[in-house]
Amino acid sequence: MTFNGPIGGLIDFAIGGGWGSEVPKENHSRVAVIRGTDIPKVASGEFSTVPFRYESDKKILNRILAPGDVVLETAGGSSANGQYTGRALLITQEILDVLGPTICASFCKKLVLNKDLVSPSYFYLYMQDLYKSGRVASYDSQSTGISNFQYEAFVNNELLELPNLEIQTSVASALVNLQSKIINNSQISKTLEAIAQRIFKSWFIDFDPVKAKMAGERPAGMDATTAALFPDSMEESELGLIPRGWEVHSLDEISDYLNGLAMQKFPVIDENDQLPVIKIAQLRAGNTQGADVASGLLDPRFIIKDGEILFSWSGTLEVETWTGGAGALNQHLFKVTGKIVPDWYSYLSTKSFLSFFREIASGKATTMGHIQRGHLTESKLAIPNSELMKHATEIIEPIISLKIKTSIESRNLSEIRDSLLPRLISGELKIPEEMLAS
Repeated sequence: MTFNGPIGGLIDFAIGGGWGSEVPKENHSRVAVIRGTDIPKVASGEFSTVPFRYESDKKILNRILAPGDVVLETAGGSSANGQYTGRALLITQEILDVLGPTICASFCKKLVLNKDLVSPSYFYLYMQDLYKSGRVASYDSQSTGISNFQYEAFVNNELLELPNLEIQTSVASALVNLQSKIINNSQISKTLEAIAQRIFKSWFIDFDPVKAKMAGERPAGMDATTAALFPDSMEESELGLIPRGWEVHSLDEISDYLNGLAMQKFPVIDENDQLPVIKIAQLRAGNTQGADVASGLLDPRFIIKDGEILFSWSGTLEVETWTGGAGALNQHLFKVTGKIVPDWYSYLSTKSFLSFFREIASGKATTMGHIQRGHLTESKLAIPNSELMKHATEIIEPIISLKIKTSIESRNLSEIRDSLLPRLISGELKIPEEMLAS
């Protein structure tokens, strides 16, 4: 069976979400609530930002999400900044296995599709193409500073001609498999990051191996060669007790923090020589989508490459290994490189002070909290001897390198997915017959 008509003909049921209460109430149940801002994160396998609320059992009844439902964002964002409403999320069993009973938030709609006409995965991919292509802007309106999705206009005016379900399923499978690989890579990267941070904290912040040796014990999970590189006693320092023989240094003594440039001030000398400008928004997103363009001759120090360390010293205050491709370093971002320590140590040591930096930034009177270079000088830690640092590099650097490699692979897969999406949805690119047969 095929379909040719307004997209509303594919939707059997639609209802707005809820928000409920922060605290338990009678005849209310605890549910996860997916907001518009959570949609891209949940789609990539990140669930930490999804809030849990208490919604009335009566309201939950028609709003509880099931596999195959689609959540559509209907309000929020800002069209002035290029963030339109209309983002969509396909609900899968994997999502519900993580979150449990789930509804969407008030500024979203739950869509139940006619599965005799449309594959939910295909519908979701169509919505992705509608958003990524910018066509969704025709259904976006701005009022009181908030973007609103014109749902009635969408279901009545968005015309869609569908291939049969077999072709829909094949197209969706090709792209969903890519997305699954991207999500899997994201989980691997997070695991590698957690392992590296755990080792760093144990060895160089908490001094667990030294404390174990002082107690006459062998450091847990550590081979004899590695354990022999740690001292078995502490000594007094300006930081208090630190491992004997280690030296105290500030962050700006062990690493270089290069602040970015105000890129809009640079003259255009070659329109063909352009780089996306990496700002805080791009660092947060992990890519250069929506970035301005820098044109002109730049000092090579301000050109960022994959694997380099970026630290946003105002706003959100984040430290990341950049894997979004070449770009120009904008102001409010530091590029961090090791001076007397390896880059992996610069990355993890800077990251270890984020709570301290965020506390400083939160006390600023300005709307955009920040730190100053003096705070880098105030941030001190104990640095091990060169022999231990070399051995730690052999252990930790491959972990960070694999994390970077995995993230770059995900970026490449995303680019392939995004290039295939409009061609498969439009029918320009056909699934080969042998793939359909299999």
